Amino acid sequence: MNQESDENISDTCSVCHQSIKKEYYFCPNCGNKLNAPPLSTSVWTQIGIYAFSIILPSICFIFVTRWPGLKYSKSNDLDKRRIGYIAWVLLIISTILTYWFAYAWTKNVIQSAVDTANADLSSYSL
Repeated sequence: MNQESDENISDTCSVCHQSIKKEYYFCPNCGNKLNAPPLSTSVWTQIGIYAFSIILPSICFIFVTRWPGLKYSKSNDLDKRRIGYIAWVLLIISTILTYWFAYAWTKNVIQSAVDTANADLSSYSL
């Protein structure tokens, strides 16, 4: 009679020992995280991951542990793994560009300072 409802109950919460169903991500009683929710492949999620991958080097890897690209690239789902790989490519490209721009800017600033110093020295010698 209640066989269907008994089949849906798979375990108990490790924190509050409330009966839980297999499909629960959080315990309805205490809120304990039971399973990781599935990764989203929505357009907005992809845009967010790709944007984060591009700006990540600019914020000096402060939030690298929160970068979702790693989680997506390890997924068993091919679509999710593709999103992760694209995020990795964007991260690598943006890191290379960030370092290149930083190098070029620093070189330009130093050269400008040397040119200014040389101009100042040459005006005193006349």
